Formats: sequence, structure tokens, C-alpha cells
Amino acid sequence: MNAATLRARLAAPPDPAPLPPARPTAVGAAAIAAPLSGDDARDLSPGALTPAAVLVPFVLGAAPGVLLTKRNAHLSAHAGQVSFPGGRIDPEDADAEAAALREAEEEIGLDPARVELLGRLPSYVTGTGFCITPVLGLLPDGVTLDDLGLSPSAAEVEAVFELPLSVLLDPAAPQRRRAHFRGRWREFWVWPHPEHYIWGATAGILVNLASRLRGVA
Repeated sequence: MNAATLRARLAAPPDPAPLPPARPTAVGAAAIAAPLSGDDARDLSPGALTPAAVLVPFVLGAAPGVLLTKRNAHLSAHAGQVSFPGGRIDPEDADAEAAALREAEEEIGLDPARVELLGRLPSYVTGTGFCITPVLGLLPDGVTLDDLGLSPSAAEVEAVFELPLSVLLDPAAPQRRRAHFRGRWREFWVWPHPEHYIWGATAGILVNLASRLRGVA
């Protein structure tokens, strides 16, 4: 799939529904009118959800892929997990796009000017009480991960890597797993990677992205 096809598949009108207010305090689930997907344990989250945004950046080098990060093992939340650049939406952020770009710059040193924004995926609700807006972005054509000159924050990011587009487009790649969580069995997606364990919300968002790219959704 070339860059032009990627743009055509990813480009979509912005979410018609408003994002939950950009406040440091949580918002009620009823206030979120945007299309939702999420963890099968999302009913375990509290009655109020915290708005967050992540950047889902495509690296369009010789072997295109989606940029991902591995969080540092010493962090207090989601330590050592694979994620997209992103975080909570601050009151100063104009919208989810602004929050995602700001977080990507803070976490991995990605220049916002190098990101072409192409809309959003459905909001994703987690069992830990977050409503995540995934913001789609393309990085410059022909630029590899090494060419970007990223400077990951030593305090937050252990590694920056890619999930190849070829894996993302393979319908057989993501697998369902089961684990005991908060007193019950739950199911979640896992994507294959030779070095990193990609699961949870990140894996779920990738499933939604793969469906969009294959024209399923």
C-alpha cells in the first residue's frame, strides 16, 4: 500500500461529535457522544472517564509502519507497556489533535510540523477509566524512523519502534488472549512483534485502524 492509498483510506471527516471537555477532572460517560469502542473490561471503569488523546503516526519509509513507543519500566502507570505517543488532554489544549501533537513532541521529540493530520478513529474506552481519542497522522514520504531525528524522553520512553504495515494488514495477525483481571476473566487483543508485547488499548486501537485500512470499517 503506497502513501497515496494510505491517505485515501485514512482520510475521513472529523468526528462530528464533540470530544469530552478538555479538563483535568473526569467527565461523565453520558457526556461522550462520539462513536466508542473499547476494552471488554470497560464496564469496570468508574462512572467518570478522563479524556485523553494519542497520535497514531505512519512512518512512510521504504517499509511503511506505525510508530509505537515502549514506556519506561519505572513509571507509576502502565509501566513497560507499548503505547502510542499521547496522554491526558490538558485545559490548555484546543482539541484532541493539539493534545496528541504536544504529547508526541514531549515524549519523543517529534516536530508537530512534520505530521500531516488525517482525522480520528473512534474513541476508545479503557477499563482504567480513560476515553482515548486516536488521532491519525502521516509523517513525510520516504522518511524512515532513523531519519526523523527523534529524542525520546529518558523519563518516559524506553524505546521507539514500528509495527510494519504488512503485519497491520494481515487479518490473521492479531490474536485474542485471556487473563484474570479485577476478579474476572477478560479477553484482549495481542499483536505479534519480535521484541515487544503489544496488547490492551494499543492493540485494540490497532485492530480498529487495521479495519479502516482494509476497508472493513
